Amino acid sequence: MRTTRHSTHCATLLFWRYNTPSAYVNRKQQPRNPERAAPPVALANNLELPVIVEVILDIGGPHLLSFSLWIMSVDERPYSPSLPWRITSAATFGAVGFLSRSFLFLFNKTEVRGLDRFMEILDARKDESQRERGLITVSNHVSVLDDPMVWGVLPNRYFWDPNNMRWSLGSYDICFKNGLLSAFFSYGNTLPTHRAAHSKFGGLFQPTMTQCIRLLSDPHKTEDSKTDWKEAYRTSSLSSIPSSDPFSSAELTYSTNGTDSFPAPSAYPSRRFSWIHIFPEGMIHQHPDKVMRYFKWGVARLILESEPCPDVLPMWIDGPQQVMDNNRGFPRPLPRIGREVKITFGELVDSEKVFEPFRQKWQEMKQRARRKRERLLQMGELDVDEKAELGILNDDELKTLADSFREEGTFGRDGLKKDGSSIKQG
Repeated sequence: MRTTRHSTHCATLLFWRYNTPSAYVNRKQQPRNPERAAPPVALANNLELPVIVEVILDIGGPHLLSFSLWIMSVDERPYSPSLPWRITSAATFGAVGFLSRSFLFLFNKTEVRGLDRFMEILDARKDESQRERGLITVSNHVSVLDDPMVWGVLPNRYFWDPNNMRWSLGSYDICFKNGLLSAFFSYGNTLPTHRAAHSKFGGLFQPTMTQCIRLLSDPHKTEDSKTDWKEAYRTSSLSSIPSSDPFSSAELTYSTNGTDSFPAPSAYPSRRFSWIHIFPEGMIHQHPDKVMRYFKWGVARLILESEPCPDVLPMWIDGPQQVMDNNRGFPRPLPRIGREVKITFGELVDSEKVFEPFRQKWQEMKQRARRKRERLLQMGELDVDEKAELGILNDDELKTLADSFREEGTFGRDGLKKDGSSIKQG
């Protein structure tokens, strides 16, 4: 018991040491070295404090925070980010919000509709312990300044409470291409997102989407969060890449490509049922008829997998396309002033009526896929009919495939074979 308490305090101390903003700035990590993999948890059962310190430090890289989180009991995990992080984040929001508000109302003619209704929603969400579900705001995307400029319509008092401000998705290759930008956007509640057109790490199931689902939910109430740390460590690879199950990971950092490392916002209970703003078009779309482009699938996954179904509030933005026209001339970097900007906040969508039927269908699809996968893993116990249904050959048919090696001819010869197979060396 004494050793366990010491080790827990050691991990807690290491966590607070490394949970500072400077620890997250441009922490580029090398791919995990299997030879430096974390030792089995059984080795830590009876270790003295100096040995446990050595074990933790030997893990190295992005796995240090992960191990410290596993070794801490549920009650000792941090409820919110460190004080320096919260102060810097509030200062970032306050400065950007003040500039955005000044630009909208001093240098342009700005009209806002539905703001009072939206502020009532934010006020009701101020105390995170009273939140019952996440919030998603969706809008058209007409200029590079849409976010954060549109939030300048909010009174200044909202900017100093980052825990009640929006989380957004920022392009990895634009917003996170160096340490300074990474720090700025991380403090501003922006998550690194790979675009499939520019990165092989993009797509619907990239780790950042998992973070979004956890932010919109309360993953800290799941049974996984109550698991004994030794058992959790034994069954985890401590990889910084979250698993496909959005509620099974509770690490303090995560990776978007296997080599970088970013703070995992959903690791803190204070961020339960957060607010996420998303541009479902996935890119800036300036159309003369002011119509929207087709939606990407990301917003659908957020609605389908978050628990419970988040509130969804539509917005409409008009005017920023004149402030930052895609075809603007010199001086191109500067926004234009004297334009009319209109921002409209809609009403909450009836989630029960609109989204629940789709969520039920999604759960049914997942169940079918899970059952099929489980049956494939246990195919040795399947009867002939089940194998036939899954397209699996029976034992006698499998034995005959050995003759195909004789028909393939010289080793290394590529191309189509007599048995219908095709071989390509490489």
